[in-house]
Amino acid sequence: MSTPGTGQRASLFDAAAEDAARAVAPLAVRMRPRSLDEVLGQPHLTGPGSPLRTLAERAAPMSVLLWGPPGTGKTTLAHVLSQVTGRRLVEISAVSAGVGQVRAAIDAARAELGHGGTQTLLFVDEVHRFNKAQQDALLPAVENRWVSFIGATTENPSFSVVGPLLSRSLLLTLRPLGEADMRELIRRAVADERGLGGRVSLAEPAAGHLVRMAGGDARRALTCLEAAALALPGGGEIGVTALERAVDRAAVRYDRAGDQHYDVTSAFIKSIRGSDVDAALHYLALMIEAGEDPRFIGRRLVVHASEDIGMADPSALAVAVAAAQAAELVGLPEARINLAQAVIHLSLAPKSNAVIRAISAATEDVRSGRTGPVPVHLRDASYPGAARLGHGEGYLYPHDFPEGIVRQEYAPVPARGRRYYEPSRHGAEARWADRAARVREALGGDGPVPGGDGPAP
Repeated sequence: MSTPGTGQRASLFDAAAEDAARAVAPLAVRMRPRSLDEVLGQPHLTGPGSPLRTLAERAAPMSVLLWGPPGTGKTTLAHVLSQVTGRRLVEISAVSAGVGQVRAAIDAARAELGHGGTQTLLFVDEVHRFNKAQQDALLPAVENRWVSFIGATTENPSFSVVGPLLSRSLLLTLRPLGEADMRELIRRAVADERGLGGRVSLAEPAAGHLVRMAGGDARRALTCLEAAALALPGGGEIGVTALERAVDRAAVRYDRAGDQHYDVTSAFIKSIRGSDVDAALHYLALMIEAGEDPRFIGRRLVVHASEDIGMADPSALAVAVAAAQAAELVGLPEARINLAQAVIHLSLAPKSNAVIRAISAATEDVRSGRTGPVPVHLRDASYPGAARLGHGEGYLYPHDFPEGIVRQEYAPVPARGRRYYEPSRHGAEARWADRAARVREALGGDGPVPGGDGPAP
């Protein structure tokens, strides 16, 4: 009876160790895709002709920055690219690594390349946490192609990655997984032998709750699913109650396509309009916990800032726009802080609906035909031949007059005398109301506005 040789025993030992490690690995690790075709949610990066697929198929040297929210597949893509290109994968976390570890990894990669021709893919997670000196240490390896480099970041690389590294790298943006992709991910994890192997099933209401809870984060979805499955050692069906118990998080009864979506959104806006900051924050938290798209919430705040606050606090629009941009840029869970700040500002701001009443009244006039030709003196006089048509003739340049205001006709004849903007006396709009009254008096009088009227507040 023959006995295994030393090399064979080592090989068997390595395989056994790998199997053991895989058995205790988290579900999210066990279910990592093995090819680009298995990657979910990023077709713009992995589909035919896409940048990553082209790099993988050509096994070309690469320097890539992957930017996206947590759980969208940045680490997964690094593993897949390592496998499909046959490169040795070296992972470094910028949270704990220093310059010494970076340089040691690069030196090892150079040695592997020089001795056996083995190429290395160096993956740096959370690369934005490296300071300038640490990021600069990567440059020689990237520049000389001693390694293929992939950096992952949840923050905008334009602000968090040094210019030389950014200019040498292909910047690719990852998106949160949509509902269909998230459901497919969960289905695979339940059925696949690498995952739960069909030992449990997932009830439809529980699947919907899991998708909402994950918020586009694949890792979060698989972690919660695994926790629920571990609570059923004998197998069985995971229902909403079992899922709530496993993750210690109540299911929010909220359907993004049904009545709850519209009812909660309505209550949210009406609470802000009514200046009840606490109710508004409650509905904000409800929407976020239920998996509402934060970009939708941001858009509603932008509309509300002009519709119900307007000139009573002109800064409200800037705050709302900033929160909407933050929701797009940062994503959940951090963006909830930006949205909450905007909700607090808008709730406590003085209110006025004068802006929406003004544009609605003007629109009604236009739609009803109360408009006409632009007065000749206001027409474009910048092109050859305009003077022969009399365009611009008689136009008075306001800056040539005191206070920059001069009486002349601006509106078309059918709309003359119409007043659309009727300001309130709330907050900052009181100053604009005074200003509008003085200006209208001047435009309706015999000449320029009298002295003593300063610039608009």
